[in-house]
Amino acid sequence: MSRVHFIGGEKGGVGKSMTARVLAQYLIDAGRPFVGFDADASHSTFARFYDEFSSQITIDEYESLDQILQAAEDHPDSDIIVDLAAQTSRSLERWIDDSDAFAAFEELGKEVFFWHVMDDGADSIRLLETLLDQQVFGSVQLVVVQNEGRGGNFGKFEASEAFRKAQGRYARFVTLPRLSAPQAQKIDFNNMSFWAAANNRDMFSIGERQRVRAWLKKVYKSLQDTLGSSSTETSSQVAISTPS
Repeated sequence: MSRVHFIGGEKGGVGKSMTARVLAQYLIDAGRPFVGFDADASHSTFARFYDEFSSQITIDEYESLDQILQAAEDHPDSDIIVDLAAQTSRSLERWIDDSDAFAAFEELGKEVFFWHVMDDGADSIRLLETLLDQQVFGSVQLVVVQNEGRGGNFGKFEASEAFRKAQGRYARFVTLPRLSAPQAQKIDFNNMSFWAAANNRDMFSIGERQRVRAWLKKVYKSLQDTLGSSSTETSSQVAISTPS
């Protein structure tokens, strides 16, 4: 069954686009087709890095959001990734409710995942609690992403009521390891995919390329534990593509 992935978190700067980008790269390296949508009009980060696979949508226009449903119908075997901006859950919730979108996805054979990306601050915990209380999202698979690039101490979260509620909802937990700041900045400033950063010999030294590959392996292991294996994957670890 293919999936629809809404990458959210409501708080700005927690790494939603980073999560969308690395999920896209994971699917590419696993040989799994996907269609991407970027709902963050102020940054368009996902569309900028994976422009071959994604297009821009407007979160407060139903006709624009309907493109997600259309893609689900037109591409039955493809996953869909929707990179959400901060403070967009109300607009998304209205569209889902008025369009009965989750029922449509179910009819189309799509499993829905909602990814809550968080740092280690109190706001991310509070926003997760708000999400857990929203009935419209009660039927979807919740994935909680602890982004170590935006915080190194998630102990308070793991001791919180929000964490226990998420466990009660059978949430899946993903750790997004920290990528060194200079490495991440170099990738961002050059508008590169993670594949390019792991393989571009002209712009990245062998040490830099190896660090990106090592980071991707850690991320892929966490994603594979969460998403499960695909028939296109031939080993316990998704291979990171390299040029022949």
